[in-house]
Amino acid sequence: MARMKEDYKSLAGPQKAAILMLSLGEEQSSRLFAMMGDEEIKEISQAMARLGSVNAGVVERLFVEFADQISSTGSLVGSVDNTERLLLKTMSKERVDLIMEEIRGPAGRTMWDKLGNVHETVLANYLKNEYPQTVAVVLGKIKPDHAARVLSMLPENFAMEVIMRLLRMEAVQKEVLDGVEKTLRTEFMSNLAKTARRDAHELMADIFNNLDRNAENRFMSALEERNRESAERIKALMFTFEDLVRIDMAGIQVLLRNAEKDKLGMALKGASDAVKELFFKNMSERAGKMLREDMDAMGPVRLRDVDQAQSVIVAMAKDLAASGQIVISEGRDADELVY
Repeated sequence: MARMKEDYKSLAGPQKAAILMLSLGEEQSSRLFAMMGDEEIKEISQAMARLGSVNAGVVERLFVEFADQISSTGSLVGSVDNTERLLLKTMSKERVDLIMEEIRGPAGRTMWDKLGNVHETVLANYLKNEYPQTVAVVLGKIKPDHAARVLSMLPENFAMEVIMRLLRMEAVQKEVLDGVEKTLRTEFMSNLAKTARRDAHELMADIFNNLDRNAENRFMSALEERNRESAERIKALMFTFEDLVRIDMAGIQVLLRNAEKDKLGMALKGASDAVKELFFKNMSERAGKMLREDMDAMGPVRLRDVDQAQSVIVAMAKDLAASGQIVISEGRDADELVY
């Protein structure tokens, strides 16, 4: 045992690497060699050739040390940037670029793919200040459903100009495409975070949405006394549990599939009859009966528990709306739902 420890302590780095490579087997070792530089391969190969017979205890000690070193690094973070940085140390940039293009997938390959992840309202607000021909080029490159949503948000006369250019547009020269892409990258994508600064009233509406009912009423009453106009704007922007009536039946069913039943039951305990009816009529008779029984079994509940449950459901509805899974009408005549 003492001899084994001495042998292990005398091993240099290349010798340890050589033992590790031999232990892994041909297939795994060949993959590792493929990622090394010529000098690294030469150094480890020489160490392998000179190793001779290695005690099984030395091999075991080596793997224990290797496992200890790996586990002592703490939590590991795998990311695209970390992967690219690691590959650049062992491969040419051209080869790494090809690999990373596959890893990133379509969303990261071109400017046009990236535009597909930009909300149509944001994109339309930018494009309405561009030349119709430029807008036509952009809409011709993004997905049709996304282009349709952007087009519908442009001023009507301007949108018609864009449509006419789309109809007459032939193959776009590469120089033109490169110019539009460069403009989008420097003037739009790089400034997207800056232009997304939230309105103060929207921010306050979100804060008020997360207050408990007593605090909300207290602050809103005080604000009405000091600045009635701001109070009305915040009220209009707030989305409360009662506003779930602005979701269509398909959206309510999506919400039902995602909501925890105990949270929903608690939230409905403090809801109006209209909201309760909205949920129950979108459930099966059996599911509705079970939920009513659960609500009755709760007995009297604290108002703050109801507020908390309603906040969870409201936050879920807003997330689902943001991802396009449900639609929340804005309450205007044009947005009223027709059944």
